[in-house]
Amino acid sequence: MSDIKKVSSNPQVDFFFRSPGKWQKEFQKLRDIVLRCGVEEQLRWGKACYTADGHNVVLIHGFKDYCALLFFKGALLKDPDGILVQQTPNVQAARQVRFTSVDEITRNEAVLKRYIQEAIAAERAGLKVALKTTADFKVPAEFQNKLKQRPALKKAFEALTPGRQRQYLLHFAAAKQSQTRESRIEKCAERILRGKGLND
Repeated sequence: MSDIKKVSSNPQVDFFFRSPGKWQKEFQKLRDIVLRCGVEEQLRWGKACYTADGHNVVLIHGFKDYCALLFFKGALLKDPDGILVQQTPNVQAARQVRFTSVDEITRNEAVLKRYIQEAIAAERAGLKVALKTTADFKVPAEFQNKLKQRPALKKAFEALTPGRQRQYLLHFAAAKQSQTRESRIEKCAERILRGKGLND
């Protein structure tokens, strides 16, 4: 694939690449590749984020064991090379490509450019990831019982935004033991009654 005209880096983002850290060489290599794909460089959430027509396409970030290029709508990509990773089962749209060395990134440069171009095309076409609705999430039996016992809690939960409802359902369902689920529900009941989300 021939390169699109390389976009200039954004000086406001330079600190991200100059900050001390484990993955700085890898971050710089990823930056060079992404900027050759015709996207704009922005600073968002303290990370290097790349946009097309103002919409987020990819983001560079690092973790203890790997650094990654995160595709915001990676679930839409075809992934013929099988390199996209879903961080957790609850992540619906985003997908990562993970790396542990500059050599690994260099070997995958052509593939990354292809995926980035596909992601840009999907964004410009207005494609959306079909997200699960709250109704698609399992409501633990312990929470169902609590909602029956406490009509005010049921009313307050139903008044929450769908995103806040999903946060609670995932939090409750993640506990393996019934006793732990009961405890989590009890601890969160007051927040729900106040119209607060799990992380508000």
